[in-house]
Amino acid sequence: MSSSHLSADERTELTSAARTVVGDELRSVTYFSEDEVEQLYLRGDLEADADLVGFADTERLGFQSQTAYQDSELGPYQFTIRVFERGYLTRVIVGDHGVFVTTDAMARDRFEEIAAALQGVLVEFDEP
Repeated sequence: MSSSHLSADERTELTSAARTVVGDELRSVTYFSEDEVEQLYLRGDLEADADLVGFADTERLGFQSQTAYQDSELGPYQFTIRVFERGYLTRVIVGDHGVFVTTDAMARDRFEEIAAALQGVLVEFDEP
């Protein structure tokens, strides 16, 4: 796991955006780019034994998806939800970096809220 180029404020901003929308159902927040991955938050009752690099490798495929779906009749790519037996993973990518969060079960509209919140923060990172 390489060290992130995110500032402490950016780490806090991403975690805060996720916590604000998801609340106690938030399990983890992980920032990634093509060559780095950093877990920004892990809920206290969870073990820190997840294969973050493996998860990030899978989620990096989203960089290609942005291009593949660019001219889709469905409109621009927004975010991805992965469903697991004990929770969900939501991935948001903006440009060359992204965030994936894991959550307990929650209502569908909250996935859209968290994606919008995280996308807004990532867009700010790219502004001069």
